[in-house]
Amino acid sequence: MAALCPRSDIDLYTDEALLDPYPLYRELRDTGPVVWLEKYGVYVLPRYKEVKEAMTNWEVFSSARGVMLNQQMNDTLRGIVLCSDEPEHGRLRRVIAKPITAQAVTAYAELITREADALVERLVARKRFDAATDLAMYLPATIVSKLVGLPEKGRERMFEWGEANFQCFGPLNARTVAAFETVKEMMDYAFTQCTRENLKPDGWARMIWDAADRGEIPADRPPVMMNDYMGPSLDTTIFATSSAIWLFARNPGQWEALRADPSLVPRAINEVLRIESPLQGFSRMTTRDVEIDGVTVPRDSRVIVLWGSANRDERKWQDPERFDIRRNNGDHLGFGLGVHVCVGMHLAKLEISALLGALLKRVARFELGETRRVIHNMMRGLSKVQVTAHRAGSRSI
Repeated sequence: MAALCPRSDIDLYTDEALLDPYPLYRELRDTGPVVWLEKYGVYVLPRYKEVKEAMTNWEVFSSARGVMLNQQMNDTLRGIVLCSDEPEHGRLRRVIAKPITAQAVTAYAELITREADALVERLVARKRFDAATDLAMYLPATIVSKLVGLPEKGRERMFEWGEANFQCFGPLNARTVAAFETVKEMMDYAFTQCTRENLKPDGWARMIWDAADRGEIPADRPPVMMNDYMGPSLDTTIFATSSAIWLFARNPGQWEALRADPSLVPRAINEVLRIESPLQGFSRMTTRDVEIDGVTVPRDSRVIVLWGSANRDERKWQDPERFDIRRNNGDHLGFGLGVHVCVGMHLAKLEISALLGALLKRVARFELGETRRVIHNMMRGLSKVQVTAHRAGSRSI
């Protein structure tokens, strides 16, 4: 006999919950491996084991009917890589991923490292700067946006489009509704301006049209697929970078450990993504009845896979609230998992590594000033992280 699904009246999308979701995540994890959220009429998976299993089982936990918590956005973005299943997903993903595979991004390594080094030298010379804007936004704004190759006119809106795009992944609350107009602007731009003749010939976006010309993807797909570059390519990396500086400023011993052993940079990045996942989770639709710990989740149910909670699950991580760059954390879920693992993760790692490497050479410690956290349906990050960077070798206080 199937067990009854535990129920919860927790609302994960209030301002207070979004500013500090972790106590609620713990409550959900303690409630069960699958929980029915009364407020939104959806299931949620809050624990690591079940989230991992769902993300590697796309046949049952499908993305093809959208991964958002409202039907309007699911309809708007139907046909993008994020909202598709195999085999279509593989065909679309190969086109998007071509310029940003692990091997491909090595072509940008020298440029990104050089730009990061020059930027950090300027900021450290100033001593006080905002890690969220002065540091974290620089590489995405000056390099990544140009590599995407959108038309010059309107490209400056990429940051606003990306933020609004993910905002609309949430339920139909006031934040989602307010962001729809910006998303409409983004989609209008994609369909009217991101045409073959307006895109830079050597840009990533133009490759989508080239793939359509070769018959690799449907001819009507390029405009909507522009979202795969305009939406996710900036904000997630920016939030991860600013969170890294915030965490190191709050945990100076961890910065000292990283300076003593820079080979820990990959683990440090993984730990940032584990403990402060820029994207807290998407949803899936079940294609058949599925049993989770004795509870039957019916076919055609929407299920939130809650990465932000799974990455702090006590059943998986020892002392999960502690920021520890020496932790064995390569199996965190901050980049997703399975066929939908983040397509831009290699570029993101390259950008963050370059910035951390430049900072390690120059900064002995960070002194944290004013911070401001973003209230966002899907993303977790900071819009302000003011720091004083004490140069290595300096005795200033």
